[in-house]
Amino acid sequence: MAATILIVDDEPNIRRMLGSLLRAEGYRTREAGTGRGAVSEVQGEEPDAVLMDLYMGEGDSGLDVLPRIKEAAPDMPVVMMSGRASLADAVKATRLGAFHFIEKPLSPEAVLLTLGSALELRKTRELNRALRAELGDGEEMVGESAAVDRVRQMIGRVAPTDARVLITGESGTGKEVAASAIHRLSRRAAGPLVKMNCAAIPRDLVESEMFGHERGAFTGAVDRRRGRFELASGGTLFLDEIGDLSSEAQAKLLRALEAGQIERVGGTEPIPVDVRVLAATNKDLRAEIAAGRFREDLFFRLHVIPLHLPPLRERPGDVPLLVEHFVARNRRRHGLTPPRLAPAAMEALARHPWPGNVRELANILERISILFAGTEVGPAEIRSVLAGAAPAEAEAAAYRDDDPRPLPDRLDAYERLLLSGALDAAEGSVAEAARRLKTDRANLYRRMRRLDILR
Repeated sequence: MAATILIVDDEPNIRRMLGSLLRAEGYRTREAGTGRGAVSEVQGEEPDAVLMDLYMGEGDSGLDVLPRIKEAAPDMPVVMMSGRASLADAVKATRLGAFHFIEKPLSPEAVLLTLGSALELRKTRELNRALRAELGDGEEMVGESAAVDRVRQMIGRVAPTDARVLITGESGTGKEVAASAIHRLSRRAAGPLVKMNCAAIPRDLVESEMFGHERGAFTGAVDRRRGRFELASGGTLFLDEIGDLSSEAQAKLLRALEAGQIERVGGTEPIPVDVRVLAATNKDLRAEIAAGRFREDLFFRLHVIPLHLPPLRERPGDVPLLVEHFVARNRRRHGLTPPRLAPAAMEALARHPWPGNVRELANILERISILFAGTEVGPAEIRSVLAGAAPAEAEAAAYRDDDPRPLPDRLDAYERLLLSGALDAAEGSVAEAARRLKTDRANLYRRMRRLDILR
């Protein structure tokens, strides 16, 4: 669903111009001509972001309204606009919680780039909150096996420190969940947890994503942008698939870790950052070092505390607990009556080797929850889904007459089935799944993030 942007300005022409620009880019828009109207709009139905003028004719200024908006919607980014603001105004707006400050006359490129960054940050915060809700206030990982217990104990020991942790394990074992648990139990839990998948970002944009860039640093850099290091300052930065970083990016990451400061692309001033870095990979980094593809000095910087996650086949006794967990999550996510798994079906799931590990199990259970909602599932249904069959059932699920969901939700469900099936067939490899779906990996990652498919 398209993001909704609230435009707050006392000049109708500005609202009209911004509305036309944003709608042309696929956003939905709402408008308010006063500060009081803006607060009412946010309290009524929270938008995804706000573009608000600093100075408005009569009534409250943007600076007066900003604290009330942030009180009503703490995670919602607010971008301030002004043509006659001082540096003190900009600093004050930032301290009151504004995401960014852009000057009038407005550049379409600056508006769109700033909004994109704001919405990306909001999504990261929402994902963090959703993950915390799913993990609950107790155990960080689902399972009661000795292998999972060892992981829990290690997380409990390293989380309160600021030590860097290198999380290893096969694809789909839950490295991102482990990183989130470390952050949640750390002294930085009140700060942001910012995630960056090093394999999902085009190589020529990795440095900009990691460190940010200055206006004019390269073609398309129409405004200053903060990178993941700056966004994570005071919190935790999780670098997933670290083994896919280019040699140039590895060198610059090493310098940032050693110096505790970064430089934006095109910038000259060092920027101090207070960040705890967690990294993860499914590759053997020692083998990558021997092959000349990964820097040994960076490896030792990241490998202060090693944390290895076991594959699911080594803890089959945890499968029933994971099934219960994912079925409950799918019920909350899709609003469908959960399927009833017969004991023989549960045994079939426990016997499966799960080459894609917990991610594969999660995807399979999501497919089962959609295809067999409210019905009993036996071993035959499990075999058909594990074999990657059931396209007919998928189509039937998409076109059920009694499905109460609107068309966009039903289309998302069908796309989720297609992507999950490709990931299952590729044993969790995003690159292989992208090849099977005849698309590029970055596009597949974008679709997976939009559909909240575990990676």
